[in-house]
Amino acid sequence: MKKEYLECARIIAPHGVQGVIKLEPWCDSPKVLASAKKVYIKEGEEYTECAVLTASVSGPFVLMRLDCITSREEAQAYKNVTLYLHRNDIPVPKGAMLIADMIGLPVVDIDTGREYGTLRDVSDGVRTQIYTVSTDSGDVLLPAVPEFIKEISEERGILVRPIPGFFEE
Repeated sequence: MKKEYLECARIIAPHGVQGVIKLEPWCDSPKVLASAKKVYIKEGEEYTECAVLTASVSGPFVLMRLDCITSREEAQAYKNVTLYLHRNDIPVPKGAMLIADMIGLPVVDIDTGREYGTLRDVSDGVRTQIYTVSTDSGDVLLPAVPEFIKEISEERGILVRPIPGFFEE
């Protein structure tokens, strides 16, 4: 089942005295987060909606002012809290897929149909993303390059063509 709310940032510090918060964005780019009109804070099992009053990109960070945080003291109290976006509010280009929807997909050899394992994590490498594939014999790090990754679909999984020896035989 797809998550309705997806983690998008962590509050790392107050910024100024009027409740502006400095965020570590977890989106494809800080601009995606800065363009949000609303974010959510999880309290127990409930998500509280906060309207974004202002937002700007500051280097790798986002500075954001929310209607639910009005002072430096409140901003400080939210330090290290995770912010969420509703899945319907995230712009996804046609043909693309959210990483949250990729996690757990089977990783399958496009030529033989052999299932190697499941996608456990996606991290940013120096030049490309790195997929962590959980296999019976441990984790395998797979560069997300066209030479290896042939297709990604919710129905079929992540279809790959690895070089010999990449996955234990």
